[in-house]
Amino acid sequence: MPGSITLTAEADGVACLTLANPAKLNAIDIAMWRELQALALHLQSLPPHDAPAAVVVRGAGGHFAAGGDIVEFAEFRFEEATLRDFHENVVAPALQALLACDVPLVAQIEGNCIGGGMEIAACCDIRVCGEGSRFGAPIARLGFPMAPLELEVVSRVVPEAVLREMLLEARLFNAAAALHHGLVHAVLPDAEVAAHALARARAMGQLSPQAARINKRTLRQIGNGGPTEAERLAHYGYAPSEEHREGVTAFIEKRTPRFQRG
Repeated sequence: MPGSITLTAEADGVACLTLANPAKLNAIDIAMWRELQALALHLQSLPPHDAPAAVVVRGAGGHFAAGGDIVEFAEFRFEEATLRDFHENVVAPALQALLACDVPLVAQIEGNCIGGGMEIAACCDIRVCGEGSRFGAPIARLGFPMAPLELEVVSRVVPEAVLREMLLEARLFNAAAALHHGLVHAVLPDAEVAAHALARARAMGQLSPQAARINKRTLRQIGNGGPTEAERLAHYGYAPSEEHREGVTAFIEKRTPRFQRG
């Protein structure tokens, strides 16, 4: 059975994006990578007040994702052209679409978060995990390195020294080590991870969606070498917006702001 990725609406303006390939610990096949890209592009295309306040990215059945679907590898990995096409035109665009999504993403990490799963988690803004989670990319055991565009994504959240251990020693890290090295923001008992991730997503939903989107955009610009002069000046275009006025006015009037939601 092929895997699937679904986007479902939850309460309080939150949505869940679920990776599902349970028989393979949610290993990500080619169709799933393409669906991931399509869903990320869909989220980004929604008008701000029609989009979810935040999206919880999770795996089905107690695991986040255990990497790529190795069964498919023999179909394309042994020819340079097909290998390049997979990494450059299937995986990388999906990750870039996640990174370019202005909707806040919360990774709900349970069980294995390996290889491609770790790459997806690295695209999320907030990462929380269970005590039983494991992180790594032991692909040296399979005889291949991490593709450049994917390594660039992971290197944004994993320190270089840790990355070298992951890649050169095929080392796996437990939840405590992941927290120590800054790979995740919080570690919870396994049974509490889902509720914690959803609570953080809902808390974001009480804040300004405009501010979240602009902050994510500016962080991307900084990550790409800094905003251009045009981008820096355009940043202030929110000044006359109703949402900006509502937030400041609500503070002055000592009341909870009423930010518009779809």
